[in-house]
Amino acid sequence: MEDIIEQVKNFLYIQKELYGSMRILNVDLVDTLTVERASIEAQDVKQASLESNQLTRFYHEIKGCKNCPLGDTRSNFVFGVGNPQAELMLVGEAPGYDEDLQGIPFVGRAGQLLTLMLQSIGLKREEVFIANVLKCRPPKNRDPLPDEVEKCEPYLLKQIELIAPRLIVALGRFAAASLLRTQAALGKLREEIHMYNNVPLIVTYHPAALLRNTQLKSDAWDDLKKIQMQLKSR
Repeated sequence: MEDIIEQVKNFLYIQKELYGSMRILNVDLVDTLTVERASIEAQDVKQASLESNQLTRFYHEIKGCKNCPLGDTRSNFVFGVGNPQAELMLVGEAPGYDEDLQGIPFVGRAGQLLTLMLQSIGLKREEVFIANVLKCRPPKNRDPLPDEVEKCEPYLLKQIELIAPRLIVALGRFAAASLLRTQAALGKLREEIHMYNNVPLIVTYHPAALLRNTQLKSDAWDDLKKIQMQLKSR
């Protein structure tokens, strides 16, 4: 019985984080569940991502990269984390403050929400691979510069080659614009499935945007269902 209650609590918590408070839910119950339930075992996932010999070799080849000035200002090179044989690969913009300190992408509140988003379609964080367009944090979290993207994108392409995902998800406007070489609005890009390096690519909102604007969560859920259907269709 306790297991069932715990499962219901976890379900309600995920629903509230993704969609906000809804009348059908016991909001008081949901609010008692802290964000610790979505805490990330980041170091374990980071280690798991390097279990592939090829990924390990590649990581050691590029971790000291100084191809652009960001190599001199970073605290850590943020290679990426997750399953080296993942079917789903998620790509964000660039490391932020917390990611730079820990050397792990998508930690903090945005990372916790991303974990919940994956759980809502039956995926665990350690089952996917998470990376960024850039491997180093731009100062003050500014947008990456074209030259930085040009220097760093070959690393992402090599990761895709080694992991061979069935689907890529671009998280946020900048990641989508960089990968697809377009200035189209994110809302427009969400309407279709694209191709990147011969892999299907779906565009959705960055988790940080969902934290700032909860009205986007309904659209994000539509994207998650599309992701789920794409993974099941092949």
